[in-house]
Amino acid sequence: MVGETGKLFGLGCDPVVGSLTSSKKKEYRVTNRLQEGKRPLYAVVFNFIDSRYFNVFATVGGNRVTIYQCLEGGVIAVLQSYVDEDKDESFYTVSWACNVDGTPFAVAGGINGVIRVIDAGNEKIHKSFVGHGDSVNEIRTQTLRPSLVISASKDESVRLWNVHTGICILIFAGAGGHRNEVLSVDFHPSDIYRIASCGMDNTVKIWSMKEFWSYVEKSFTWTDLPSKFPTKYVQFPVYNASVHLNYVDCNRWLGDFILSKSVDNEIVLWEPKVKEQTPGEGVVDILQKYPIPECDIWFIKFSCDFHFNIAAVGNREGKIFIWELQSSPPVLLARLSHPQSKSPIRQTATSFDGSTILSCCEDGTIWRWDEVTNSST
Repeated sequence: MVGETGKLFGLGCDPVVGSLTSSKKKEYRVTNRLQEGKRPLYAVVFNFIDSRYFNVFATVGGNRVTIYQCLEGGVIAVLQSYVDEDKDESFYTVSWACNVDGTPFAVAGGINGVIRVIDAGNEKIHKSFVGHGDSVNEIRTQTLRPSLVISASKDESVRLWNVHTGICILIFAGAGGHRNEVLSVDFHPSDIYRIASCGMDNTVKIWSMKEFWSYVEKSFTWTDLPSKFPTKYVQFPVYNASVHLNYVDCNRWLGDFILSKSVDNEIVLWEPKVKEQTPGEGVVDILQKYPIPECDIWFIKFSCDFHFNIAAVGNREGKIFIWELQSSPPVLLARLSHPQSKSPIRQTATSFDGSTILSCCEDGTIWRWDEVTNSST
């Protein structure tokens, strides 16, 4: 909620702000650095969808999607590379998904607004989704139903897609929708009906698919042309909040809480409280703040390990901050820096167990950091 002074305030006590003095509870060292190309890399993501591929990750930059594997001893092996036919494409985001038969897909989108579903088995395009009227800023996968992906776009909408049938099921936009670019979107980890989105209108919105779920089910058995599917508009979120005073470029659920990041050098952990009487309006209870110095440019996204024990986020100076998520006050586990890592880190990827941190940078480099395990303990 915004008070009369414009300051944000929560319901309970003041939020607990983490100290930037590193606890050094964890130690990581650089084990690899790759120069992928000259163009900026905007996204890097591990595959948490399929346990066979937990050490596989994808990056996007320019018109290229590259798939790698993290091996022992810091080795990064290139598995495959997909180059889009459009030389002017610039991919901003990639997510792992899978077909109903378990085939792994890499789903990428960017400046052209077209979403490519790439079959990671044969490097061929399985489907192309056309619908967004402008660039795609983020794609996320529903881990409970990994054939469902959601996309956030500059066209002020969020769309739900079925990668198996190629159908656009729902469009979250309209009267109660975002009023500027949508920069980030995330599925609730356990409530299959809920998503959260945020963007350049400084708001975070929570949407429910509950009343439209029959259309989601219908999308799996649809046999006619995808264009003939009765795509539905979801015009009103169940919750709307201004937690930040500026662009919100990354949001992730932490259970029923939300972690969100703006360009004001911090990640905020807060609890959305929906007013039952007036759906759409919400109260914000800010619980914790995780400072990230020199993180005042937009489109820097953080990542968490599978169990949400840690969050890793880069900054515009090539440094990485690793915060412990399950502690109060927040604990800075490690601060990673290297003399040659000076370029803005657009995204990090945290491995399944948190032992490997990857970063992809504006200068086209990928950095791999591995946890140093003390053999005497």
